[in-house]
Amino acid sequence: MMEPPKGTVRDWLDYRASQGGTGFVFPDGAPDLSWGELRVTARRIAVMLTELGLEKGESVAILYPNCREALEVLFGVLYGGFRATMINLVAGDSAVAYALEHSGARYGFVHPDQTELFERTADPARITPLQVADAVDTGCNLHSISSDSHALLMYTSGTTGRPKGVVHTHSSLLAGGWTTMVAHDLSETDRGFCVLPIYHINGLCVTVMGTLVSGGSLAMCERFSASRFWDNFGKVEATWFSVVPTIISHLLHSDTKPDTLTRQRVRFGRSASSALAPDVQRAFEDRFEIPIVETMGLTETAAQILSNPLPPAVRKIGSPGIPYGNEAAIVDADLRPVPHGMEGELVIRGPNVMLEYLNDPDATKGTFSSDGWLRTGDLARMDKDGYVFVTGRLKELIIKGGENIAPREIDEALYSHPDVVEAAAFARPCKSYGETVEAAVKIREGSKVTSLGLSKLCETQLGRFKSPDEVHILPDLPKGPSGKIQRNRILEIVNAKASETKM
Repeated sequence: MMEPPKGTVRDWLDYRASQGGTGFVFPDGAPDLSWGELRVTARRIAVMLTELGLEKGESVAILYPNCREALEVLFGVLYGGFRATMINLVAGDSAVAYALEHSGARYGFVHPDQTELFERTADPARITPLQVADAVDTGCNLHSISSDSHALLMYTSGTTGRPKGVVHTHSSLLAGGWTTMVAHDLSETDRGFCVLPIYHINGLCVTVMGTLVSGGSLAMCERFSASRFWDNFGKVEATWFSVVPTIISHLLHSDTKPDTLTRQRVRFGRSASSALAPDVQRAFEDRFEIPIVETMGLTETAAQILSNPLPPAVRKIGSPGIPYGNEAAIVDADLRPVPHGMEGELVIRGPNVMLEYLNDPDATKGTFSSDGWLRTGDLARMDKDGYVFVTGRLKELIIKGGENIAPREIDEALYSHPDVVEAAAFARPCKSYGETVEAAVKIREGSKVTSLGLSKLCETQLGRFKSPDEVHILPDLPKGPSGKIQRNRILEIVNAKASETKM
């Protein structure tokens, strides 16, 4: 399929149900879910919402971890022509309360384990909880929907100010699954392995929509477990997996590994959400003999914008690859293209790009150029072969004495030590320099590596000016729902730890 998918999620679920077969399996023990069963339940949910008087495109909140019923709810809301509003369960009470209020959702599907979160964050006068068990198909007519109807509302992680509500249509949502399918050559014979939450764009678009569009199947785990990863992967006979760099690092440092049959079956592993340190990628591939395909995606682009090609084509270590199904360019501050090899801002254009930020025309306008390019806020350069190399986030640059330092350089120097499991550099405000460089790491259990040793390692690779003044060893680094390290929260944690020590 060389063209983006036409139609709606409803059309595609009807089509898959008519073809038959298993859509989803659950290593944690729930029964398999066929496309036909999914369609029946999705229609029941769609009818219930329609009979409650919801208008087409109206937000319906979904507070669910990964499970069989989460898929039924997601597809039910989409099937009815409503806006699936995925609530990030680990975003913190204020962010959840904001999303519930800002989305305008009058109804929400709440998993039993999330009842307390819902009760703490939802205004009972505004939003009513619903249960799938109450849904009955009375045969009523559903709203008529088209490819440009609203489908998904997902809030950004809100690293600066309030989270923004990203709106995707049926068209851009399906295109998000399609870009994954095209890049990874997914077919009906493939079975993906999902350990990332579907309230994050990677889990939802790459694995769930990728499966819907490609016609394969998906094994969905409740959460990532390093000790059970390879056993579950082998048990369900998966052919590919989608994870994030922290998971790759945790698997690399775990005692478990895939058996020979599993290793022969797996085509590739996919890494996204943040930069994968080259030393971690090489070590993983050497140990497990499984190629890792580094990719890049955004909430605003229904996940994937760039991917390395599959072997035997050229994978450039340290690059998230080339565009598949969309266009990418590097521009200067005036949004004019820059020559190959020159640094600028990465911009994206294509069928997978969002419609808008909900109720925020100023932010929407500021994110798009006049000719339809979406500004990513990432600093990058593109080589002559079209591979993009991301050097950092515009907003994350550490500016020390007027010099720009990309945290990624320091992260990669730290990851070159075999005992470093997680690493992130960050800025500390400073009267002399404006900002100074510090870093935090999680190290392998039993390791004898010291903060001083890691500082010296950075000095050897980067020189004194760019190296961290201090490397803090923490039990864990703060992470978002996908497992991406939240650099902006580290300083607060380090300061709190220092205050405890002084007391």
